[in-house]
Order: sequence, then C-alpha cells, then structure tokens
Amino acid sequence: MSIAGGYYRAVDAAAACSMNCVQLFTKNNNQWKAKPIVDDEVAAFRDALARHKVEHPLSHASYLINLASPDEALRSQSIDAMVIELERATQLGIPYVVLHPGSFTTGSEAEGIAEVGRSLDEIHRRTDPAGAAVLLENTAGQGSNLGWQVEQLAAMLDATADAARVGICFDTCHAFAAGYPLQSAEEYAETMKAFDRAVGLKRIRAFHLNDSKGAFGSRKDRHEHIGHGSLGLEPFRHLLNDRRFAKVPMYLETPKGEHEGRDWDAINREALLSLIG
Repeated sequence: MSIAGGYYRAVDAAAACSMNCVQLFTKNNNQWKAKPIVDDEVAAFRDALARHKVEHPLSHASYLINLASPDEALRSQSIDAMVIELERATQLGIPYVVLHPGSFTTGSEAEGIAEVGRSLDEIHRRTDPAGAAVLLENTAGQGSNLGWQVEQLAAMLDATADAARVGICFDTCHAFAAGYPLQSAEEYAETMKAFDRAVGLKRIRAFHLNDSKGAFGSRKDRHEHIGHGSLGLEPFRHLLNDRRFAKVPMYLETPKGEHEGRDWDAINREALLSLIG
C-alpha cells in the first residue's frame, strides 16, 4: 500500500478493503536516502493498526539493495541501506522486512551467494536481534538474480552464521515463473516438498499472492490479478486451504487501480476468499 500522506494511510487503505495485513515501503523504494521517522508518525501508524485491527504489518526493502553484488562499494551501500530498513521497521513495530537477495552481475552464482551470507552477517552484527528480521524472497530468476531456485535460498541460509534470524517470503508468481508448478494438487504438493526439503516450510513467514502475466518457467517477474493470469485460481485454492499456512499472513502485490468502479485489491481479496473451503 502507498504511504503517501503518512504511514497510517497505508493501514487505512488496507482496512478499506477489509484486509487484516498490510505491506509497505518505509521510504521511497527507488532512492537510497530517507527522512528520519518522527515519533508522531510512529504513533499515528500504530494507532491505525490498533484501530483497524490490522495485525500483520510487513515492510519491503528498497529494490536498489544488492547484497550479492561483486562491487564492494555497492554492496557496502546495500548493507548500510538494509540496516536502516530494519531499524525503520523496528521503530514502526513491523516484525519483518522482505528482501530480494540480489544479483551477482559480473560475478558467479557461488560468489554471489557467499556475498549474501557475509552481508547478512554484517547486517546482523549491526542490528538488534530482538528487532525486525530479514525475509528472503524467492525470485522469478530474471538475469543474474539469485533466489529463484530453492537450492540458492538454502545456500544463502547456510552461508550466514545466524540463519535463525532469517525467514522466507514465498511469492506465487515468482515460484511459477521460476519453474515450480502449482496448478494441480500433485504439483502444488511437490513444489512445497521442494521448499520444505531446502529451507523448511516453518521458515516461511509471509506469502505474496500474485498471478503471473508470464508463462510457466518464463523467469519474468510480471504480476497479474488473481485468476487473470497464467497461474489461474487453482494454485491459490491449494494454498489457502493448506492448514500448514493457516497462521501465515498473505499479501497481495497485484496491480493497483480500479475495475468498474471497484478497487482491484478488494476484487482480488474476494476472489481469494471464494476459494477457501
């Protein structure tokens, strides 16, 4: 949700669509710099959460951050930025910050994974273990982006000294685009087994629910409205009725806007709720 006009506005917008969770950026996601969060902003945000009974706030890190970069200066800047992301989330009372692991660009996959591990160690050294934690997000696999294979996510966890401080955010569009099938009950079960073997399903602390404009295995990160893309409705039916994830919050990242005078977020929410049971 947009934070234009204040963080509390994102909560208001989520509540207007009858959501009990909200994801937001705590700063401009395409800039390194950020204004400090003042106490009044924190109070208004927390009041909105309590007033609307929105129980699961989630932050998403800037897209500029690249912990896998072979460029030492960029990686150092990314570490500094991620520390700030976690500090801001902690200040607002947000428990997790979702992070795209990064891209190895001119390096190698193995080197990129090792850099992610070292970067996480430095981030952990500089942040409060009782504060907000990192959620590595599975990616679609565009270019040299890491995190599209479960083995890569597992290797990143192995590469950090304190993996207990790192969780996973599972994105349905990204998994599908990366070549993990979800349509049939059997395919869904096999994909979840693959994630369980690699990182453990208990490590999944959030889901991003997105249909995909791209085809299966396309490695394209293009989100679509629920039931309007290549995924269709069945994968969401399997997920929403999977009791293992009954207490894991789920967030829409579908395109914003209106359809026939109604907010697309509300339409997508209704589509998902219709699949339960």
